[in-house]
Amino acid sequence: MIRFLITTFFLLITLNTYSQSIDSSLWIEDINYYKVNLEKHHIDLYNKISKVEFEQELKKIKSNLNKKTDIDIIIDLMRLTQKIGDGHTAFSLRGIETHLFPIEVYKVGKQWRIVKTTDKHKNLLGKELIAIDGKTMKQIEDEVSKVAQYIENKQSKTIRIAQYAMISELLFGLHLTKNKLDATFTFLDQNKKKTEVTLKAINSKDYYESIEFKNFKIVIPEIEKPIDLKHNYLWFSPIKTTEAIYIKFESYPSFEEMEKFGASVLNYINKNNSKQIVIDLRNNGGGDFFVGTFLAYYLNLADSIDWKSGVYVLTDKVTFSAGTSNASQFRQMLNAKIVGEPTGSNPTGYQDMGQFKLPNSGMTVTYSKRLFRFQEKVTQGVQPDVLIEYDWQSYSKGIDNMMEWVINDIRKK
Repeated sequence: MIRFLITTFFLLITLNTYSQSIDSSLWIEDINYYKVNLEKHHIDLYNKISKVEFEQELKKIKSNLNKKTDIDIIIDLMRLTQKIGDGHTAFSLRGIETHLFPIEVYKVGKQWRIVKTTDKHKNLLGKELIAIDGKTMKQIEDEVSKVAQYIENKQSKTIRIAQYAMISELLFGLHLTKNKLDATFTFLDQNKKKTEVTLKAINSKDYYESIEFKNFKIVIPEIEKPIDLKHNYLWFSPIKTTEAIYIKFESYPSFEEMEKFGASVLNYINKNNSKQIVIDLRNNGGGDFFVGTFLAYYLNLADSIDWKSGVYVLTDKVTFSAGTSNASQFRQMLNAKIVGEPTGSNPTGYQDMGQFKLPNSGMTVTYSKRLFRFQEKVTQGVQPDVLIEYDWQSYSKGIDNMMEWVINDIRKK
């Protein structure tokens, strides 16, 4: 259930941590372009940072470019962009070559746990990460949190720290590691025995396209994934020994595909006289929330459903953007009970992403185009009706504790 959503592409510039590969005059041109186009396209650029502060920060960045490396400049612009303060406005690392350490981490409680790694380092799976090159994870958090992008609330902050803390050039540029492409990681096992391992970072193209990883296999015994799937991110199945159906909704298809999917779900419900619906929006990184309302339309046509207390929506920290919007809408449109963690983006705020590229570096800058209000009350994420966080003891044994709660609640009805 725990999955991350960072994507790194190639290869407009090489991220140089030792020198400047782009001339300072060209960086100044890019920085001016960055300001002009953010002011032109962002719906409300200065809603959290004042124009005066923004311009002062840009002047400071430009004042000593000759003394900075490419990564120094990029980090400065990441730090400034984060101050704009919404989860769709970012100085993106798309378009540059980066290297990633061969582990994924997830914060459970106060512990950073290894939830994915390569076969070579499979013995690290499940261990607690406590330090990188002698810097505690608290120190790593504090520094990476200042530059990580796409942060909107404390939930997305935790997720983005986990993602950006595995980018070797970024850690090196923040002076958190001693070398550009390797670092010593310190782990604790379940017996609190300390282990130090030197990990080498992997080129991001290989990381995403060539490397095989080991992770925890989460199994829900009552749900069998269909064999003839069109999409791994959108499917449905009956929940065994209940009158409920489960809908996996991890990403967004086209309108036409959702229309067919919604009709097939409705047909199944009507044929089987289903009583409950569980819509799983965990790990949903977003898309077109209007497509999600199409699903709600078809579900609402099913008269056999217990519309008073039989609809559940699962959310977690990785429910972003349109996933958050649909969670809030399903609560209103389907009288759904939200179960799980608060979402990683806010139901009222700046959304709908646009983007432009800087002319010389080729760096991508994203921005918010719309202001949506899916709740009258402003909250940091959609707040669940039933708060259930991932439980490490369950997760490490392959048990989905959130879904387990939902199924037990259905069986009580």
